[in-house]
Amino acid sequence: MNDLLKGKRGIIFGALDENSIAWKTAEAAHAQGATFTLTNAPIAMRMGAIQELGAKCNAEIIPADATSTEDLTELFEKSMDVLGGKIDFVLHSIGMSPNVRKKKDYGDLNYDWFQKTLDVSALSFHKVCQVAEKSGAMNEWGSIMALSYIAAQRVFPDYSDMAQAKALLESIARSYGARFAKINKVRVNTISQSPTKTTAGTGIKGFDVFYDYADMMSPLGNATAEDCANYILVMFSDFTRMVTMQNLMHDGGFSSSGITAELIEQLEK
Repeated sequence: MNDLLKGKRGIIFGALDENSIAWKTAEAAHAQGATFTLTNAPIAMRMGAIQELGAKCNAEIIPADATSTEDLTELFEKSMDVLGGKIDFVLHSIGMSPNVRKKKDYGDLNYDWFQKTLDVSALSFHKVCQVAEKSGAMNEWGSIMALSYIAAQRVFPDYSDMAQAKALLESIARSYGARFAKINKVRVNTISQSPTKTTAGTGIKGFDVFYDYADMMSPLGNATAEDCANYILVMFSDFTRMVTMQNLMHDGGFSSSGITAELIEQLEK
């Protein structure tokens, strides 16, 4: 299918490098006819290669700290100016835990860092939605998406306080989804993605072993970043206008599997 998002305008947060889901989403959205701005925190922009993506997608890059309502207000206003109208889609692809990065044990968390985890990874999503509302930035039937993970519902070693952040993220999507639906039919959802070999994902202790386990536990195998980008595009499109307040599992069947033949075979060795 071509031109799935033709004429639609958007903002994509969090494209760091070619491994990131936001990066793949930007490439796919551009191929499907969308125009959009790209944004990331100034420090992340220095670390990544977002300028390359901007050139490839003919997208203006607007630095913004997603924890700052002032930065977000400027981002939405400038994006509407650059794109020539209101916004149809937003991707929030932001997550960071100082406790995970610095390998703090879950029973010995630094609570200042914990609050930073929640602020960056979850409260920023509420701020994005709130600023979008107050700016009057969203078109009717717009779509706002965030990326989650099944650790919001289940315990995974070493995911630490990011699990609480994802649970909060999903709750915000439900609450803001209910509100935005009444304001101007904007839908708000999260996608719970398979473990993915992104820069953020591979930074988690034991990631490679868990990635292989999840692959064996998923009848379809792990969903790739490209697969996730395609799903996000469908959620941005007019084909999903009545889907809101959902946490959508995009994990090859992992979340519905008790055990699989592949895993049994591996354990019997």
